[in-house]
Amino acid sequence: MKIKSQKDFFAGLMYLVVGGAFAWGATGYTVGKASRMGPGYFPLLLGSILALIGAFVLFKAMVVGTEDGDKVGSIAWKPLGYIIGSNLAFGILLGGLPSIGVPAMGLIVAIFALVFIASRAGDVFKVKEVFILSIVLAILSYLAFIKLLNLQFQVWPSFIVN
Repeated sequence: MKIKSQKDFFAGLMYLVVGGAFAWGATGYTVGKASRMGPGYFPLLLGSILALIGAFVLFKAMVVGTEDGDKVGSIAWKPLGYIIGSNLAFGILLGGLPSIGVPAMGLIVAIFALVFIASRAGDVFKVKEVFILSIVLAILSYLAFIKLLNLQFQVWPSFIVN
């Protein structure tokens, strides 16, 4: 069979592999049943659904033709670097790196850094809009994780609190 859409083929393959890996990894936990779910139930179900979606997209890529074959373009390195960098910065700022002396800066600072760095991945960067988005996400994250779920995150940098 010939691949008729490269984009769909590789997307379906990715879904199939990731979903299958999650489903396979979930079998190491107690799965349980629908009435009494174990810790492996949700990852197994979610991984299986993801793998099924991947198989469907993969099949569609082999059967349904497109005009130009939906070629896969080159890798967009700039957005990829900014998105990965923003997640790394979030993790480092949230928890710190005690091994090299970087203190934890807290949830609010980490969210601001995440949004500002990730927003550089796009073609247009508007400081006012990014700042407003950072404020909204910081407030919603604080309410959801600290107030509603009672998670024990450091909210502010230690030099401000102490």
